[in-house]
Amino acid sequence: MEGREITDIKRSDGDTPQETLPATDVVIIGAGFGGLYAHQRLRQLGLTLQGFEAAPGVGGTWYWNAYPGARCDVESLDYCYSFSDELLEEWEWSERFATQPEILRYANHVADRFDLRHDIAFDTRITSCTFDDATNRWTLETDTGKCISARFVIAATGCLSAPILPDIDGIESFAGTIVQTSAWPHDGVELAGKRVGIIGTGSSGIQTIPVIAQSAAHLTVFQRTPNFSLPARNGPVSPEKLARVKADYPAYARSNKLTPAAYQVSVPSDLPEIWSPGRSALDASDEERSAIWDTLWNAGGTGFTYSYTDLTTNADSNQLVAEYVHGKIRDIVDDPETAEKLCPKTNPFGTKRLCLDSDYFATFNRPNVSLVDLRATPITRITADGVEVGETVHSLDVLIFATGFDAMTGPLLRMNVKGVGGTSLNEEWADGPHNYLGLMVAGFPNLFSVTGPGSPSVLTNMIPSVEQHIDWIADCLEHLVAHGLERIEATPTAQEEWGEEVRRAASHSLFLKADSWYMGANVPGKPRVILPYMGGFSNYAERCEEIARGGYPGFTLSAALVHEPSA
Repeated sequence: MEGREITDIKRSDGDTPQETLPATDVVIIGAGFGGLYAHQRLRQLGLTLQGFEAAPGVGGTWYWNAYPGARCDVESLDYCYSFSDELLEEWEWSERFATQPEILRYANHVADRFDLRHDIAFDTRITSCTFDDATNRWTLETDTGKCISARFVIAATGCLSAPILPDIDGIESFAGTIVQTSAWPHDGVELAGKRVGIIGTGSSGIQTIPVIAQSAAHLTVFQRTPNFSLPARNGPVSPEKLARVKADYPAYARSNKLTPAAYQVSVPSDLPEIWSPGRSALDASDEERSAIWDTLWNAGGTGFTYSYTDLTTNADSNQLVAEYVHGKIRDIVDDPETAEKLCPKTNPFGTKRLCLDSDYFATFNRPNVSLVDLRATPITRITADGVEVGETVHSLDVLIFATGFDAMTGPLLRMNVKGVGGTSLNEEWADGPHNYLGLMVAGFPNLFSVTGPGSPSVLTNMIPSVEQHIDWIADCLEHLVAHGLERIEATPTAQEEWGEEVRRAASHSLFLKADSWYMGANVPGKPRVILPYMGGFSNYAERCEEIARGGYPGFTLSAALVHEPSA
C-alpha cells in the first residue's frame, strides 16, 4: 500500500496573486510547543517576528490529534515548559497522563499568558521557502497568497505533522464517513450506535480503540502489525509526587534536562530489593525478573522499560521481555487465537514507538469488537459499503485511519525548500536526511529546524527538547547580531561527521532491526535510515553548548553579502 497525503490540506494553485508582507528578521513556522516558545524567547532579542500556522489555533500536534482517548505518554508533571517559574507553579494538571483537551488548554493558556498570538498568521501553510544567495534572505510563500522575506527561518514544524493515508483502491467510493485520527474534527464524529472500522494499531489506534468500543454498535480493528503496549494506570496526579515536585518545581524541571530522555522516570517504592539500576536482564533469575516486571507492570507508565539497561541492545534480553509481555497479552485476552494475533513478533520490544494504554488488550474481550489480521489477508479494496478483505466485506458506517505520519522529515520536505543555487532539500535528502546537530543543513543558510532528524527529538520528552533547541537558536542569533554577522551555515564536513555520529549512536541498538517510523519504514520508498539521534538528550545538549561556547565550529559565519548581486 503506497502512502499518500491527506486530501484536505489547502494548496496554492500557482495562480493566486501574491500579497507581499513587510519583511521581517525571523519567520517562525508552526505554533505548537516549539513555535510558541520561539516567539516567547526571540522577542527578548528585539527581533521582528512573523509566525505561520496551518491550524486555526495553537497547539500543533495537540490541536490536530483530537481523537477520542488522545493522551500524552509522558507524565504531566514532566510535560511542561520550564522557562517560567511562575508558569510551573500556577498550572495544575488533573491527571498523571494528560488528555489532549487538557494539553490543548495548557497551550492556549501559555499563548494567552505571554501574548504569543498577535504575530502569528493562522490557517496558513508555507508552500515554498527559497533562499537568495545574493541577499542572504529567505522568501516564503503561503497557500493564502502571501509572500514574505526573512533573514532567518525557524522550522518548528513538528515531527508528527505530515499525515499519510495508505493508497487503497476504492477509498473515494466509500459511502460512509472517513476520518483520520491526525485530523480529527473538533466538533467530534458521531460514533454511537455506528458500525466503525479503524485501520492502524500504532499509538493513536491503541489509545482510541478502547474509547470507541464503548459506544460503537460494532468496532472492527484492521491490524497489519501488532504493537507492544504497556498499561498506563492513569489516574489523578500522585499526591506524593506532586508534593515532591512542587517543593521546588523549577529545580525539578531543570533536572529533567540532565537525563538521557529529558524526564525522570518514576519507579514504584515497592520494587523488590533485588532491583538495582545498571543491571542486564540476563544477570537476574527468572523469578527475579518476573517479580520486578510484575511490580512495574502493575505500577503503569514507562518505568517498565528502565528495569534493565540492555532491553533494546541485547537480543537475548529483549526476547525475555517480549515473552513476558506476550504472556500478559495471553492472560488478558480470552480468545487464544485473538491473543496470538495481538502478540508482536516481527519487531523487537521497544524498537517501535512503545504505547501506553488503558484496557487496550481487554477491549478485544468485548462482544462488539473484532480483529482482522491484515498480515494474513491484506485489504483488497474499499467499497461503498465498507472494507473488503479477501472475499469478506466488513460493512461500516464510519472508517477511521490511524495510519501515522511521514515522520520527522516529512514536515520539512513538504515545504518545497530550496537553498543555495536553487538546490532542493528534497533532492539533498533523497537518500535520507543530512544535517549538523539536527539543527542546520549545509547549503541552506539561516534555516534552523527544531527537533528534526539527527536530534534526540522523539526519543525524549519533547517540551524540554524544543526548549533546548530554541534556546540554542536564540543564543546563536544573538551572537550573529552582536558581531554584525548576516549568515550561518553548516559545513559539509561537520554535517558528514555528525551523520556518522548519528549512525554510530544507533549501531549497537536493536532499533535498526525494526520496521518503524524511526527508520522511515512506514512510508513506501522512504530511505531506511535511523532518524533520531540515540546518544541521549543530556549528552546532546552538552555537545550543542560546547559548540556554542567554542564559537560555532562546524558552521561558517559570515558578514554582509557572500556574492555580489548580478547586474
